[in-house]
Amino acid sequence: MDLDLALKLAAALAAGGIIGLNRDMHGKPAGIRVHALVALGSAIFVMAALEGGNPANINPVIQGVVGGIGFLGAGIIMRAETPGRGFRLHNLTTAATIWVAAALGIACGLGAWRLAAGASVAVFAVLVGGVRLDRWLFGRLGAEEDSGEK
Repeated sequence: MDLDLALKLAAALAAGGIIGLNRDMHGKPAGIRVHALVALGSAIFVMAALEGGNPANINPVIQGVVGGIGFLGAGIIMRAETPGRGFRLHNLTTAATIWVAAALGIACGLGAWRLAAGASVAVFAVLVGGVRLDRWLFGRLGAEEDSGEK
C-alpha cells in the first residue's frame, strides 16, 4: 500500500473517530466504531472508483454512498413517547453526524485535504459549541433537548 492510500484511510478513520468520540461521550447509540467505519467505508468506495482510472465513475459512487448512508441514519432515529410531551424524535444529531462522517470520508478518499480539515473543525465546533450556544440563546439544556435527544 502506498503512502497516499494509507494517509487517506487514516484521515477518514480519524475524522469519523473524533465525531464518534463525541457521540460516545454523550452516551449516544452510535459512537467511535460506527462513525469511524462509516467514514472509512465512504473513503474506500471513493478510492476504489478512482483506482479504475476513470474519474467519471466517481459521481455514481458518491450518490450511492449518500443514499445508502441515509438508511443507516434513519435506522438510528427513534420515535418515542415522552411523558407530558407526546411523541418526539430521538437521536437526530447522531443521525446527522453519521451523514457528516460519510461526507468527511468521501473528502478524505478524494484527497480534498483543505475541505476535510475545515469541515472537521466546523463539525467539532457545532457539536461542542452548539450545545452551549443553544443554552445561552434559549436557556435549554442543549441542542439534544431541542432535537429530542436525551
